[in-house]
Amino acid sequence: MASIKQTFQKVLDSTALATTKFIRRPPIDPKVPIQGKPRQPSSNAYKDHQDKEGLRLQKALNSLTHGQNIFVYHNLRTKQVVYSLTRQLEKANVLKQCVYHGKKTVPAEVRKDMWVPFFSVHFNEAQVGLNVYNLVRQFALLRQLSPPKEMITVTKEYLDSKRPLDPRDQKEWDDHNMGRLGQIMKQKERARVLMDQKATSIADIAFVIGKYSKDILEGLPGYTKSGYKTLKARKRRRAALKAATELAADRAEQVSSLEEQLQAEIRTDLSLPEAQQVKILWNDLYDAQYAQEWPEFIHHGQLRWTRNHIIGQEAVEGTNVITDGTFEEAK
Repeated sequence: MASIKQTFQKVLDSTALATTKFIRRPPIDPKVPIQGKPRQPSSNAYKDHQDKEGLRLQKALNSLTHGQNIFVYHNLRTKQVVYSLTRQLEKANVLKQCVYHGKKTVPAEVRKDMWVPFFSVHFNEAQVGLNVYNLVRQFALLRQLSPPKEMITVTKEYLDSKRPLDPRDQKEWDDHNMGRLGQIMKQKERARVLMDQKATSIADIAFVIGKYSKDILEGLPGYTKSGYKTLKARKRRRAALKAATELAADRAEQVSSLEEQLQAEIRTDLSLPEAQQVKILWNDLYDAQYAQEWPEFIHHGQLRWTRNHIIGQEAVEGTNVITDGTFEEAK
């Protein structure tokens, strides 16, 4: 399975390849029979077949690169942050990560003009990417459900940021609010503070990548026979590896027909450097300063805004795609 993924890793480099027309609408030979006979490209049958092939191809690409990439979006108004293992941001995935903090804290409808790319993280090892993804999700949920007391305590800096600018209103405002120093914030104030996850999400990703630095630089430890104590456990492990290998081969066969066309369209010189095992692409490079420190092996780059938004399109397994193709490295 690993060799099959390596075959397509350079061609399907997610830092260079956005979800282009070759994936959403892959080219199909007009001579191929569709519903019993060749069809014209302008026919509804041809377009419907092309859309279905695009969904199957997208699912195959996601399977080959699953875990190697983490795409992060944020809300422009509330500064909420959501994580995705696929380039597309799906409605169900957004709502699942939005914690209810009171009225109007979970959106009734997800707007594509509010959710924009924040940053993306790219790994060589899929299992490392999955471990990082799971841990940052747990940190984000824990911080919202059980926040540190200092995070939701009223401080002088917080009150100064809320004080009205008009001197005529400041005295009355101080009389009502200065006595709250050291107290827990009100519900609406706590909701705004806890929903603002931009700074904490960057600190989390820097900490978690540093935590897995040994696995990133030296590779994950291999599984040994002694690691599985029972015969049934070893049989289950062999069966799982066999099924994963067969699935990877099937996915690779689906995308192999487009390899030459993809080679002509994308830049293939953006694969991860050997000495730098993790690549982070930022929509705004200034956001990287929210972390206290970054491991030396991380390569920082700039995202290029491609403006390929689609909403309401039925994606794989019937999910609603909110945004698509918005992560691409700038040159």
